[in-house]
Amino acid sequence: MNVPNQLTLSRLILTVFFLVALFLEFPWHTTVALALFVAASLTDFYDGMIARRDQLITNFGILLDPLADKILTCSAFIAFVELGEIRAWMAVLIVARELAITGLRLLAVSKNEVLAADGWGKQKTIWQIIAIISILVVMSYESWPVVGPAVFGWTLAGQAWSVWFRDLSIWVTVALTALSGWLYLWRNRKIYLSDM
Repeated sequence: MNVPNQLTLSRLILTVFFLVALFLEFPWHTTVALALFVAASLTDFYDGMIARRDQLITNFGILLDPLADKILTCSAFIAFVELGEIRAWMAVLIVARELAITGLRLLAVSKNEVLAADGWGKQKTIWQIIAIISILVVMSYESWPVVGPAVFGWTLAGQAWSVWFRDLSIWVTVALTALSGWLYLWRNRKIYLSDM
């Protein structure tokens, strides 16, 4: 197994540990969850970069890489519903979009077509990661001695700025998720309309 595929596989393993750290209450557990999520997100960046640079693109990687991304982010958003950090309809929208696009790509493959990710989808992914990290920071920073409250806790209009940023990043993520999904489905409508 080449290095990019090992990194992709490690993202799936890190997702499990991330969820365990998020729900198993021990000192600094949300900080550990934050560190694990950041590590998992970095594997996403590096596996693609190494695969392209060293020409190590495989069918296994093409299939597993986007699946590992979706498992990581969807798991986080579903977990946040359980923890009361986001509304359930937001997680439903995010997960439904990912399932719809995955289904469309599978349908395209059955017709010998490959659907590449577009710019809107990449922006959506970036904002999903930003939103998840900002939620985890807000859940964690008060336990960080001195630095946490000093950096993330200063108030803006009666709330910590990090709370304002968390809320903004969640709404941007939801909007981009809906928009990117709709545009992708519309742009590739011939693939599914021909089967109706």
